[in-house]
Amino acid sequence: MTFTYRLLLLCSLVGTVGLTATPMNSKSAHAAASCPTPALSRFQRHQVNRGETLESIAQRYNLRPSTLINMNPSVRNGSVTVGSELQIPPYNGFVVEVPSGQTWRQVAEKYEVRADALFEINGCQQDLRVVFVPGGNVSPSRPITASPPAADSQPISFTGYPLQSAATVSLPYGWQINPTTGEVFFHSGVDLLAPVGSAVQAIAPGTIVFANDQGTYGQLIIINHSGNLQSRYAHLGEIKVSIGQKVNQGDLLGTVGRTGEPTGSQPHLHFEMRSSSGLGWVAEDPKGFLKQ
Repeated sequence: MTFTYRLLLLCSLVGTVGLTATPMNSKSAHAAASCPTPALSRFQRHQVNRGETLESIAQRYNLRPSTLINMNPSVRNGSVTVGSELQIPPYNGFVVEVPSGQTWRQVAEKYEVRADALFEINGCQQDLRVVFVPGGNVSPSRPITASPPAADSQPISFTGYPLQSAATVSLPYGWQINPTTGEVFFHSGVDLLAPVGSAVQAIAPGTIVFANDQGTYGQLIIINHSGNLQSRYAHLGEIKVSIGQKVNQGDLLGTVGRTGEPTGSQPHLHFEMRSSSGLGWVAEDPKGFLKQ
Protein backbone atom coordinates (compact mmCIF):
# COMPACT_ATOMS: atom_id res chain seq x y z
CA MET A 1 0.00 0.00 0.00
CA THR A 2 1.52 3.36 -1.02
CA PHE A 3 2.01 6.20 1.45
CA THR A 4 -0.42 8.47 -0.45
CA TYR A 5 -3.12 5.78 -0.45
CA ARG A 6 -2.70 5.16 3.29
CA LEU A 7 -2.81 8.90 3.96
CA LEU A 8 -6.01 9.24 1.96
CA LEU A 9 -7.47 6.32 3.90
CA LEU A 10 -6.58 7.92 7.24
CA CYS A 11 -8.00 11.27 6.17
CA SER A 12 -11.24 9.58 5.13
CA LEU A 13 -11.35 7.89 8.54
CA VAL A 14 -10.97 11.30 10.19
CA GLY A 15 -13.93 12.48 8.16
CA THR A 16 -15.95 9.47 9.26
CA VAL A 17 -14.78 9.08 12.83
CA GLY A 18 -13.65 12.54 13.75
CA LEU A 19 -16.49 14.70 12.48
CA THR A 20 -19.26 12.62 14.02
CA ALA A 21 -20.01 11.77 17.62
CA THR A 22 -18.21 8.64 18.81
CA PRO A 23 -20.54 6.37 20.81
CA MET A 24 -19.28 5.29 24.21
CA ASN A 25 -20.23 2.33 26.32
CA SER A 26 -21.19 2.84 29.96
CA LYS A 27 -17.71 1.88 31.17
CA SER A 28 -15.90 4.50 29.09
CA ALA A 29 -18.47 7.25 29.65
CA HIS A 30 -17.22 8.12 33.14
CA ALA A 31 -13.61 8.61 32.04
CA ALA A 32 -14.48 10.43 28.82
CA ALA A 33 -16.85 12.86 30.53
CA SER A 34 -13.89 14.32 32.46
CA CYS A 35 -11.76 14.67 29.32
CA PRO A 36 -11.66 17.20 26.48
CA THR A 37 -13.56 16.54 23.27
CA PRO A 38 -11.44 14.11 21.21
CA ALA A 39 -9.07 15.85 18.81
CA LEU A 40 -10.52 13.88 15.90
CA SER A 41 -13.93 15.41 16.68
CA ARG A 42 -12.48 18.93 16.59
CA PHE A 43 -11.26 18.95 13.00
CA GLN A 44 -12.57 21.88 10.95
CA ARG A 45 -12.96 22.35 7.21
CA HIS A 46 -11.55 25.42 5.50
CA GLN A 47 -12.49 26.46 1.98
CA VAL A 48 -9.56 28.10 0.25
CA ASN A 49 -10.28 31.70 -0.79
CA ARG A 50 -8.63 33.74 -3.48
CA GLY A 51 -5.30 35.15 -2.33
CA GLU A 52 -4.75 32.57 0.38
CA THR A 53 -1.62 30.45 0.55
CA LEU A 54 -0.78 27.34 2.49
CA GLU A 55 1.36 29.47 4.82
CA SER A 56 -1.37 32.07 5.43
CA ILE A 57 -3.97 29.38 6.20
CA ALA A 58 -1.59 27.63 8.58
CA GLN A 59 -0.88 30.94 10.34
CA ARG A 60 -4.61 31.64 10.68
CA TYR A 61 -5.10 28.40 12.62
CA ASN A 62 -1.80 28.63 14.50
CA LEU A 63 -0.45 25.53 12.75
CA ARG A 64 2.64 24.66 10.75
CA PRO A 65 2.27 24.32 6.96
CA SER A 66 3.66 20.79 7.25
CA THR A 67 0.68 19.89 9.46
CA LEU A 68 -1.73 20.86 6.68
CA ILE A 69 0.34 19.04 4.09
CA ASN A 70 0.30 15.92 6.22
CA MET A 71 -3.49 16.01 6.67
CA ASN A 72 -4.32 16.99 3.08
CA PRO A 73 -2.67 14.87 0.36
CA SER A 74 -3.97 17.25 -2.31
CA VAL A 75 -1.51 19.94 -1.19
CA ARG A 76 1.61 17.79 -0.91
CA ASN A 77 3.25 20.04 -3.52
CA GLY A 78 2.81 23.00 -1.15
CA SER A 79 0.15 24.85 -3.16
CA VAL A 80 -3.58 25.21 -2.57
CA THR A 81 -6.42 25.55 -5.07
CA VAL A 82 -9.11 28.22 -4.71
CA GLY A 83 -12.40 26.58 -3.75
CA SER A 84 -10.86 23.38 -2.42
CA GLU A 85 -11.45 22.24 1.16
CA LEU A 86 -8.74 21.50 3.69
CA GLN A 87 -9.03 19.50 6.90
CA ILE A 88 -7.78 21.59 9.81
CA PRO A 89 -6.69 19.74 12.98
CA PRO A 90 -6.84 21.47 16.38
CA TYR A 91 -3.09 21.03 16.99
CA ASN A 92 0.11 20.31 15.15
CA GLY A 93 0.36 16.56 14.83
CA PHE A 94 -0.73 13.66 12.70
CA VAL A 95 -3.27 10.86 12.50
CA VAL A 96 -2.13 7.27 12.78
CA GLU A 97 -3.78 3.90 12.36
CA VAL A 98 -3.05 1.78 15.44
CA PRO A 99 -2.27 -1.93 15.03
CA SER A 100 -4.73 -4.22 16.77
CA GLY A 101 -3.91 -4.91 20.41
CA GLN A 102 -1.68 -1.90 21.07
CA THR A 103 -2.30 0.11 24.25
CA TRP A 104 -2.15 3.86 24.81
CA ARG A 105 1.21 3.48 26.54
CA GLN A 106 2.67 1.53 23.63
CA VAL A 107 1.48 4.13 21.12
CA ALA A 108 2.82 6.95 23.29
CA GLU A 109 6.21 5.25 23.62
CA LYS A 110 6.44 4.72 19.87
CA TYR A 111 5.82 8.37 19.08
CA GLU A 112 7.63 9.77 22.14
CA VAL A 113 4.69 11.62 23.68
CA ARG A 114 3.26 11.51 27.18
CA ALA A 115 0.81 8.64 27.52
CA ASP A 116 -1.61 10.61 29.71
CA ALA A 117 -1.61 13.57 27.29
CA LEU A 118 -2.22 11.25 24.32
CA PHE A 119 -5.03 9.54 26.24
CA GLU A 120 -6.76 12.80 27.16
CA ILE A 121 -6.30 14.52 23.80
CA ASN A 122 -8.14 11.59 22.24
CA GLY A 123 -11.01 11.97 24.70
CA CYS A 124 -10.09 8.99 26.92
CA GLN A 125 -11.60 6.70 24.31
CA GLN A 126 -10.97 2.96 24.40
CA ASP A 127 -11.06 2.51 20.60
CA LEU A 128 -7.47 2.77 19.37
CA ARG A 129 -8.27 2.18 15.69
CA VAL A 130 -7.35 5.74 14.66
CA VAL A 131 -5.77 8.31 16.99
CA PHE A 132 -4.40 11.83 16.76
CA VAL A 133 -0.77 12.12 17.86
CA PRO A 134 0.27 15.66 18.82
CA GLY A 135 3.72 16.77 17.79
CA GLY A 136 5.79 19.76 16.78
CA ASN A 137 7.18 17.97 13.70
CA VAL A 138 4.20 16.38 11.96
CA SER A 139 6.04 13.64 10.11
CA PRO A 140 4.92 10.20 11.35
CA SER A 141 8.43 8.92 10.72
CA ARG A 142 9.95 11.54 12.96
CA PRO A 143 7.52 12.61 15.69
CA ILE A 144 8.50 15.14 18.32
CA THR A 145 6.72 15.84 21.59
CA ALA A 146 5.05 19.24 21.66
CA SER A 147 6.95 21.53 24.01
CA PRO A 148 5.15 23.74 26.57
CA PRO A 149 5.11 27.50 26.10
CA ALA A 150 7.42 29.72 28.11
CA ALA A 151 6.15 30.55 31.58
CA ASP A 152 4.28 33.83 31.86
CA SER A 153 6.07 34.57 35.14
CA GLN A 154 8.40 32.97 37.64
CA PRO A 155 6.87 29.87 39.26
CA ILE A 156 5.74 30.31 42.84
CA SER A 157 6.76 28.01 45.65
CA PHE A 158 4.01 25.52 46.54
CA THR A 159 4.06 25.00 50.28
CA GLY A 160 0.37 24.46 51.02
CA TYR A 161 -2.04 21.56 51.35
CA PRO A 162 -5.70 21.45 50.19
CA LEU A 163 -7.02 20.16 53.53
CA GLN A 164 -6.41 21.31 57.11
CA SER A 165 -4.54 18.12 57.97
CA ALA A 166 -2.71 15.37 56.12
CA ALA A 167 -5.07 12.86 54.52
CA THR A 168 -4.85 9.28 53.33
CA VAL A 169 -4.58 8.89 49.55
CA SER A 170 -7.34 6.51 48.50
CA LEU A 171 -6.49 6.65 44.79
CA PRO A 172 -3.12 7.96 43.55
CA TYR A 173 -2.18 9.74 40.33
CA GLY A 174 -1.51 7.70 37.19
CA TRP A 175 -2.88 4.60 35.50
CA GLN A 176 -5.33 2.83 37.79
CA ILE A 177 -8.05 0.19 37.84
CA ASN A 178 -11.49 1.58 38.55
CA PRO A 179 -12.64 -0.26 41.73
CA THR A 180 -16.26 -0.14 40.54
CA THR A 181 -15.99 -1.12 36.86
CA GLY A 182 -12.60 -2.87 36.72
CA GLU A 183 -11.65 -0.60 33.79
CA VAL A 184 -8.08 0.64 33.40
CA PHE A 185 -8.07 4.44 33.26
CA PHE A 186 -5.78 7.40 33.80
CA HIS A 187 -6.40 9.16 37.13
CA SER A 188 -5.41 12.77 36.62
CA GLY A 189 -5.11 13.65 40.29
CA VAL A 190 -5.17 12.22 43.81
CA ASP A 191 -8.16 11.36 45.98
CA LEU A 192 -7.64 12.54 49.57
CA LEU A 193 -9.97 10.94 52.13
CA ALA A 194 -11.83 13.50 54.26
CA PRO A 195 -15.25 13.70 55.94
CA VAL A 196 -18.06 15.51 54.15
CA GLY A 197 -18.01 19.16 55.20
CA SER A 198 -14.24 19.33 55.74
CA ALA A 199 -12.69 22.66 54.78
CA VAL A 200 -10.90 22.79 51.42
CA GLN A 201 -8.23 25.45 51.06
CA ALA A 202 -6.00 26.93 48.37
CA ILE A 203 -2.51 25.41 48.21
CA ALA A 204 -0.95 28.61 46.81
CA PRO A 205 -1.84 32.19 45.77
CA GLY A 206 -3.77 32.56 42.54
CA THR A 207 -6.96 33.59 40.76
CA ILE A 208 -10.24 31.65 40.67
CA VAL A 209 -11.02 30.89 37.01
CA PHE A 210 -13.82 28.34 37.52
CA ALA A 211 -16.26 27.76 40.38
CA ASN A 212 -19.30 25.76 39.36
CA ASP A 213 -20.63 22.30 38.53
CA GLN A 214 -18.61 20.43 35.87
CA GLY A 215 -20.03 17.04 34.96
CA THR A 216 -18.33 14.11 36.65
CA TYR A 217 -16.11 16.51 38.62
CA GLY A 218 -19.21 17.75 40.41
CA GLN A 219 -18.75 21.08 42.18
CA LEU A 220 -15.33 22.16 40.92
CA ILE A 221 -12.94 25.02 41.70
CA ILE A 222 -9.99 25.83 39.45
CA ILE A 223 -7.21 28.24 40.44
CA ASN A 224 -4.65 29.62 38.00
CA HIS A 225 -1.25 30.23 39.58
CA SER A 226 1.83 31.99 38.25
CA GLY A 227 4.32 29.91 36.32
CA ASN A 228 1.61 28.43 34.04
CA LEU A 229 0.32 26.14 36.80
CA GLN A 230 -3.23 25.32 37.83
CA SER A 231 -4.83 23.52 40.78
CA ARG A 232 -8.24 21.84 40.74
CA TYR A 233 -10.53 20.83 43.63
CA ALA A 234 -13.44 18.51 42.76
CA HIS A 235 -16.51 16.75 44.21
CA LEU A 236 -17.06 19.69 46.56
CA GLY A 237 -20.16 20.04 48.69
CA GLU A 238 -20.08 23.84 48.85
CA ILE A 239 -18.22 26.55 46.95
CA LYS A 240 -17.18 29.61 48.96
CA VAL A 241 -15.41 31.64 46.24
CA SER A 242 -16.32 33.21 42.91
CA ILE A 243 -14.68 33.59 39.48
CA GLY A 244 -12.08 36.35 39.34
CA GLN A 245 -11.44 36.31 43.09
CA LYS A 246 -7.81 36.45 44.24
CA VAL A 247 -6.90 33.93 46.92
CA ASN A 248 -3.86 33.28 49.08
CA GLN A 249 -2.43 30.04 50.38
CA GLY A 250 -4.73 28.62 53.06
CA ASP A 251 -7.82 30.63 52.05
CA LEU A 252 -11.12 28.73 52.33
CA LEU A 253 -12.42 27.57 48.94
CA GLY A 254 -15.29 25.27 49.90
CA THR A 255 -16.04 21.97 51.58
CA VAL A 256 -15.61 18.28 50.81
CA GLY A 257 -18.76 16.73 49.33
CA ARG A 258 -20.05 13.90 47.16
CA THR A 259 -21.06 15.78 44.01
CA GLY A 260 -20.39 14.54 40.48
CA GLU A 261 -19.29 10.94 39.99
CA PRO A 262 -16.49 10.22 42.50
CA THR A 263 -14.36 7.13 42.02
CA GLY A 264 -14.82 5.14 45.21
CA SER A 265 -17.50 5.21 47.88
CA GLN A 266 -15.62 7.00 50.67
CA PRO A 267 -15.95 10.81 50.77
CA HIS A 268 -12.83 12.51 49.47
CA LEU A 269 -11.36 15.56 47.77
CA HIS A 270 -10.19 14.96 44.21
CA PHE A 271 -7.17 17.25 43.77
CA GLU A 272 -5.26 17.93 40.54
CA MET A 273 -2.25 19.93 39.42
CA ARG A 274 -1.95 20.90 35.75
CA SER A 275 0.57 22.81 33.67
CA SER A 276 -0.10 24.85 30.56
CA SER A 277 1.24 23.47 27.29
CA GLY A 278 0.55 23.55 23.59
CA LEU A 279 -2.00 20.79 24.24
CA GLY A 280 -3.90 22.74 26.88
CA TRP A 281 -3.75 22.06 30.62
CA VAL A 282 -1.83 18.78 31.07
CA ALA A 283 -2.14 16.80 34.30
CA GLU A 284 0.95 16.59 36.53
CA ASP A 285 1.66 14.34 39.51
CA PRO A 286 0.41 16.36 42.53
CA LYS A 287 2.91 14.61 44.84
CA GLY A 288 5.63 17.15 44.15
CA PHE A 289 3.34 20.08 44.94
CA LEU A 290 1.68 18.97 48.17
CA LYS A 291 3.35 19.96 51.42
CA GLN A 292 1.75 18.37 54.45
